[in-house]
Amino acid sequence: MNEAAIRQSKIIYWSSGIVSICGIIFEVLFGALGSYILGDGVKQYTLTISLFLTGMGIGASLSEKFMKNLIITFVWIEFGVAIIGGFSSFTMFGMTAFAPSGTDALFLYFITLVVGALTGVELPILIRKANEIGVTLNKSTARVLFSDYAGGLIGGLLFVFLFRPYFGMVKTAFLVGCINLTVALIVLWLFRKEIKRFMVHAGIGITIGLVLLIGLFFGEEMAFSFEQKLYQDPIIHMEDSSYQKITITQDNDDVRLFLDGSLQFSTTDEHRYHEVLVHPAMAHAENPENVLILGGGDGIAAKEVLKYDEVEHITLIDLDPAVVELANSNPLLLEANEGALTNEKVHVENRDAFQYLEDTNEWFDVILVDLPDPNNESLNKLYTTEFYSLVRNHLKPGGAVMIQATSPVFAREVYWTISETVAATDMFIENLHVDVPSFGNWGFVMASREAIDLEDLDITVPTEFLSTDMLPSLASFGKDENRDMKAVEWKPNTLIDPHLIQIYERAWENY
Repeated sequence: MNEAAIRQSKIIYWSSGIVSICGIIFEVLFGALGSYILGDGVKQYTLTISLFLTGMGIGASLSEKFMKNLIITFVWIEFGVAIIGGFSSFTMFGMTAFAPSGTDALFLYFITLVVGALTGVELPILIRKANEIGVTLNKSTARVLFSDYAGGLIGGLLFVFLFRPYFGMVKTAFLVGCINLTVALIVLWLFRKEIKRFMVHAGIGITIGLVLLIGLFFGEEMAFSFEQKLYQDPIIHMEDSSYQKITITQDNDDVRLFLDGSLQFSTTDEHRYHEVLVHPAMAHAENPENVLILGGGDGIAAKEVLKYDEVEHITLIDLDPAVVELANSNPLLLEANEGALTNEKVHVENRDAFQYLEDTNEWFDVILVDLPDPNNESLNKLYTTEFYSLVRNHLKPGGAVMIQATSPVFAREVYWTISETVAATDMFIENLHVDVPSFGNWGFVMASREAIDLEDLDITVPTEFLSTDMLPSLASFGKDENRDMKAVEWKPNTLIDPHLIQIYERAWENY
């Protein structure tokens, strides 16, 4: 094989590796888009990976039709991946803001299938071209496949540690599209002698490149305006952490924190939520010196706990350091939490709550479970009998637990399933709820090793909403508690049978 053929074969191997990196980035990007916009990360990643691989299979089958003009075919495939994949995130946010409900999901699945199909055509064409220029079939196939698989690993690592945290989903799509296009233009140039109408193809590629560059530099700002339509108030802060999208909105005195689009609190009425979360459990505990908060990275629950002089130590476990950092640096959040997380009594660890309870040997007088709703597999494990058993095992005799448990009105089946799951750990429970205007009616499950009597509890610290005489009324659900409830045998949610996710999806699909 002559020197030119060797150089061309190297170009093919490098091209296969780079486009494979781009392919895997698009694959996981589509999963991330589905998880953020449509919810249920496991479901969306499963669907997008399955569709992408199916698309690759379709593309590999269709590649049999391309036996001639292999280079120009490859170039046009890369043009297609670049423009379709590059605009995928931008278009997805636009459809979420403007298109009828459900069309964004169909669009995502269609794009995943199309980009997967285009990716599936790439490798067979490159293998045929490598064989055509003189590399034996066995060697060309093995080397191209090695470049493909190695590129897949690199692409996954790049998305997790570079693209998603530093560029976000919109810029990542445009940037990866630019990489696909660059490969196409390099291959087009290096094989220009065997391509008819070279300048026409090059001109089209350059035009696509200009469009992608415009998207790269200005697309995120436009997508931001699309996303703004998903929120009632103006967005004043938005970032993608390693775990979630963090958004803060403000309208006059109303500051709201959203995680992956779900409201965490509004400063106009957060006191209703957090006072019920904290004070009944603190009042029940015989000696609330050592308090554990699971979640609560915004610091507001810790602020309420610090009202008690007898509290000596607060351990706060929140998975995402970006939320804690924001709570300690953003002036609006600092005003809301009164700098609670910087108090010398508060010790913050950025860890998974389940793993923390498995590892720690500490016992606590009060445990407050202030975690996001169970809308994916990662959060579901924090709503299982296994998790609540760990909570029970770290609760001192005479102590109390309070668990946020979503809405007993909007998600009635979810609330009572969580209640049954807690009760399955053989703790005594009390069902509570309170009206929080920004959330609606919100539920809690209070638990203890001893029987709970709300009549005997006394709120001894200053509050804006909750009073001692109100406590028994929090346990009254009216006729809602009996409507279609008592005839149902609730099944505890477990790691082996995580049915709460499906119940949650059904409950909230109309809200």
